[in-house]
Amino acid sequence: MIALVVDGIILGSILSLGAVSLTLVYGIVRFANFAHGDLMAVGAYVAFFLVNTAFVALGLPDATFGPLSFGLPMALALPVAMLVTAGVAVVVDRLVFRPMRQRGYAPVMFVIGSLAVAFAIRALLFIIWGPEFHFFTQALRPALQLPFEVRVKPDQIFILLACLTMVAGLYLFLQRSKIGKALRATADNPDLARVSGINTEHMLVWTWALGAAMAATAGILLGIDAQLRPEMGWNLLLPLFAAAILGGIGNPYGALVGGMIIGIVQQVSTAFLLPTYKPAVAFVILILVLLIRPRGILGSEQRGF
Repeated sequence: MIALVVDGIILGSILSLGAVSLTLVYGIVRFANFAHGDLMAVGAYVAFFLVNTAFVALGLPDATFGPLSFGLPMALALPVAMLVTAGVAVVVDRLVFRPMRQRGYAPVMFVIGSLAVAFAIRALLFIIWGPEFHFFTQALRPALQLPFEVRVKPDQIFILLACLTMVAGLYLFLQRSKIGKALRATADNPDLARVSGINTEHMLVWTWALGAAMAATAGILLGIDAQLRPEMGWNLLLPLFAAAILGGIGNPYGALVGGMIIGIVQQVSTAFLLPTYKPAVAFVILILVLLIRPRGILGSEQRGF
């Protein structure tokens, strides 16, 4: 059971990173982005292409970092994949969501539009890479033996630290930087922010770029821990929404807590249920939260961050 809890913490850290970026986008654009999971897959596949194709053609050394399963190519691929995924999200906003905003579409239409974008991205991934599973590396790395017969791979320790670092970095960015304060003002009251001289359209671009970059990181870390497949982000979308709603929709700190809870509960449930039922566990938690505490554990932040 302790080993399952540890595995749940690793999964929960990835869910937390994805849920925080999801609720960041929701807090400003004000609709549930169903393409968020597929942006995770885009980041993972861009990194996969760079590590296993582009950098190999350039003759980049592939020596690993100590006990980790990856090395310099992955360190270089991560920021590039974040930038590419951010660019994809911004282009989608300019081509799809911006015209909808200008025409005054209802929020439900944005949700349907994001669902269409999700299907389009996933279909493109199938066309380019096919339905097969892919791996960043198939090299075997020994796990670390911890007390209570818990075994943890070095990659998983890196994943946990990377997720916590990304979330802490986002917090500092929102609290300390000029752009972060402008984003918070836009989330709090877009009309007042616009009157105060803040270019809210630029803030939307920053929101999509930051959310997509964090989603790409979550997708890459998920690929390091497991494998890559085109539907990897879509399969994780329900747990992401469950984590965001559990913590309080629009509350990034609640999303962090919600992601950890969902990850631990999903992994622990495998002691009693087949692993194929893990998404159903997230769905049950989502329904219970909506019925018992609709505002989430920490309460929703309708005024932003």
